[in-house]
Amino acid sequence: MAEDKTGKPTEADALAAVRTLIEWAGDDPDREGLLDTPRRVVKAYGELFAGYGTDPRAYLERTFEEVGGYDELVLLKDIRVVSFCEHHMLPFLGRAHVGYLPNDRVVGISKLARVVHGFARRLQIQEKLTAEIAEAIQEVLKPKGVGVVIVSEHSCMTMRGVNTPGSKLTTSTLLGDVRDDPRTRQEFFDLVRNGD
Repeated sequence: MAEDKTGKPTEADALAAVRTLIEWAGDDPDREGLLDTPRRVVKAYGELFAGYGTDPRAYLERTFEEVGGYDELVLLKDIRVVSFCEHHMLPFLGRAHVGYLPNDRVVGISKLARVVHGFARRLQIQEKLTAEIAEAIQEVLKPKGVGVVIVSEHSCMTMRGVNTPGSKLTTSTLLGDVRDDPRTRQEFFDLVRNGD
């Protein structure tokens, strides 16, 4: 196996691996319908695992201090999550709800979605993904508190194994006042549930 300058396997190695998997599954990678499949899979994986090439924390570095005294919860709901289970390399799909209690600055809301996508576009377990998002926001923005809830359906459970379509996993990470202040915690969860 060849390696590129970063020490990663080359694109040719990845293409060969996909061909091998097609053969292992019992099909002919040289038949018409599969001829371009290795290239399409490698391109798709480049997009689906783009999180390895980014530092999601960097999205949070540009903030706004002119907030007019605003010091209540900021919550962005229903951020689409597309990630891959690190145990089976099968997708899990769902929604993230990300909130924070600003200290003296806020971040553009699109940056919260970019942080979610940056961490999600890696091989993951949902529990770790939830914690990484919350910890990055806490570390960079230094708010009074952070709350992250992710609800998703895991293909490794719905397509194989226990075959339980429709089952969803919910994870949460709460930090600072969102965890420690009962009123703020309740407000966060109320907004996640009902805040439409």
